[in-house]
Amino acid sequence: MKKEIIINSTAAETRIAIVEDGRLVEIFVERPEKERMVGDIHKGRVAKVLPGMKAAFVNVGMKQDAFLHFSDIGDNTHEYTGLADADDSEDMEVSPESEIRHFRVHHHSSGGRFLRTGQEILVQVIKEPIYNKGARVTSEISIPGRFTVLIPNDPSQMIGVSRKITSVSERRRLKKLAKELKPAGYGIIIRTNAENKDDEILRHDILTALETWKGVDRKAKSISAPAIVYKDMEMVSSIIRDLFSNDVSRVLIDDRRLHKAISNYISTTTPHLLDRIEHYKESKPLFDLYGIEQDIQASTEKRVPLRNGGYIIIEHTEALISVDVNSGKFMGRGSYEDNSMAVNMIAAREVTRQLRLRDIGGLIVIDFIDLRDERNKRKLLEEMKRELRKDRAKFSILPMDEYGLIELTRERIRPSIMFSLSEPCPACAGTGRVGNRTTLFNKIDRWIRRYKKDHPLPSRLLFAIHPDVEDVLALRISRLKWRYFIFGKLEPVDEMRMDEFRVFNSKDEDITETYLA
Repeated sequence: MKKEIIINSTAAETRIAIVEDGRLVEIFVERPEKERMVGDIHKGRVAKVLPGMKAAFVNVGMKQDAFLHFSDIGDNTHEYTGLADADDSEDMEVSPESEIRHFRVHHHSSGGRFLRTGQEILVQVIKEPIYNKGARVTSEISIPGRFTVLIPNDPSQMIGVSRKITSVSERRRLKKLAKELKPAGYGIIIRTNAENKDDEILRHDILTALETWKGVDRKAKSISAPAIVYKDMEMVSSIIRDLFSNDVSRVLIDDRRLHKAISNYISTTTPHLLDRIEHYKESKPLFDLYGIEQDIQASTEKRVPLRNGGYIIIEHTEALISVDVNSGKFMGRGSYEDNSMAVNMIAAREVTRQLRLRDIGGLIVIDFIDLRDERNKRKLLEEMKRELRKDRAKFSILPMDEYGLIELTRERIRPSIMFSLSEPCPACAGTGRVGNRTTLFNKIDRWIRRYKKDHPLPSRLLFAIHPDVEDVLALRISRLKWRYFIFGKLEPVDEMRMDEFRVFNSKDEDITETYLA
């Protein structure tokens, strides 16, 4: 599999595309008004402890309090006073995805009993805010480097080595080196990029992380919560740090300054990869060259075409994501079972790609075309698993049920691209439909009836509505003049939804809510 990292940078935004075999599989977008938060460390104050939810809410200075689940609380968490000590150690293996996000050993025994409202604790962001939910945080802090991840205040003093490093002798060397370099009271994870690296390079990486942590510790002691004490790398740097390894054949960048900065970083960490970094100088936009712009645009659409004429529909709801597979224009020459299987197999590959590309997390229900043969059902499930293993996110999947549904859960790594590139429709508020003009007029009629109970005398009112409904409502509202002795004036407002209205009295006071049902 050919893997490339394509970076397009402008003054307004920076976009990083991960391309596998010529197809876009992941896209990252960073804008000045919305910087990356994952990895940031905050000194927070516990706002609320909810034992029934096995969680606490922590004020970290954001719009919403951060969510701290008891499973993300380590034995080392305490009222923050500084560095802690530990005296035992344990060797552990680490999965590839755990290199990027701190490998956590969950401890539920405390049940969050030591947490109390008002307590100051140090937490690290592991998931960015989404919808009306705050960021998810952990109290188990980690400091990532290019080759290692340092875990301060780790009672277990664990040593983990990436499973992608398969050489027994190399694993033994790295574990031995980690034991020699690791300070007392710390855990350490050896990342895939550390394979065959000199001892001095790894020593420098660990010492750099240690100095970073000491700076965090000093700052955390000197300031009051809520406050940010450590800002992780910007998105481009963090992706190069975490994802640029031997399996990446090329990094193509269209910005000279960014190309120089990345080259300087790689030259000091992994110089043997330096020749894979290229500066794109052509006039044709870089993303157009690879067809990435079209893929990005398609990733915000509900309907995704398949190359055989079928298509899938992806719908977001509050509880889950539904995916519907349709045969569309596909005209197979085999039996119904064979045709259904052909569409389902292509759909399975496209669905898994879209999950990665859109970074869809949570519960996902896929409605495949019905299959009768149990062997085909198992084959489809195995295809889904094979494609999902390419994903860095953790997943869990169930076999196809009697209704042709496959259910899976996927870990969300970052906010879905749909929320990065779009915003809710002001006309329908995200429902996809708006009330018609007759419904809106009937709402206004009922509102006036309630209003007249308190104001029997003639009144002058101003009705703010969307411009597109003004012509239709003007005649209807004028008819209410003699029925209710209301002298109403319509005021078109572009920002209002088509099924919404606001009412102002002669004193220019908004009285809408007072008489709503």
